[in-house]
Amino acid sequence: MDHYRASNHNALTPMVKNLIIINALMFLAKLVFGEQGLDLDESLALFNPASAMFRPWQILSHFFMHANTLHLFMNMFGLFMFGRMLEIRWGAKRFLFFYMATAFFAALLHFLVVQYQISTLVNQIPQGIYDAIKANDIARIQQLAVASDGEVIAKLYGLVNGPVLGASGAIFGILGACYVLFPNTILYLIFPPIPIRLKVAVTLYGLYELYRGLENSPTDNVAHFAHLGGLVAGIIIVKYWNKTRRDSFF
Repeated sequence: MDHYRASNHNALTPMVKNLIIINALMFLAKLVFGEQGLDLDESLALFNPASAMFRPWQILSHFFMHANTLHLFMNMFGLFMFGRMLEIRWGAKRFLFFYMATAFFAALLHFLVVQYQISTLVNQIPQGIYDAIKANDIARIQQLAVASDGEVIAKLYGLVNGPVLGASGAIFGILGACYVLFPNTILYLIFPPIPIRLKVAVTLYGLYELYRGLENSPTDNVAHFAHLGGLVAGIIIVKYWNKTRRDSFF
């Protein structure tokens, strides 16, 4: 039987509320500073550790940054809908730990996949161009790239210097936890307008993310393996807590 009380369904729990507020304020700050010509993504989004744009604090700051209003809304809607279920069960402190842990593992899987992709490309261009890419030296890249494969260089540049941002990894972690704890909860989809069990919806969503990640479309700027990393981490963490009977304390 699912341990989520219907009477708590509409409760906005403290940590979920605080996380929504922080994310909204960070997005507002991004807009305000952007009008002044300062791009907060350059310092607070997460860059590949190989990039000269990487800073250690980005490991934490990136999952409070969002690309646009829709990106923010979708993640905060997911946090509102499903995060409350976990905070009611675990309490604020444990939920926050889980939220941050799954966000971290989401980024870790993403960059492991990116590193593999980089390794398949880096031998196709001179080392000097790769060094210039890591240094984000556009002028040097253009100078050295005349006789090299421009498509490979562009793809490698995106892998090394493309930022990751957003709370999606943590949201997928939350979905993974709900998959374990509340598998038979009924969701009512908008499209198609049918009821579906949470475990089925999460499974289908995970398979979709895997397909899109393996497809690796050049026009797709979504970090699908980060989503999968959060989902898998959420499932593993909750199963471990359940196995060790640590579900009710931090």
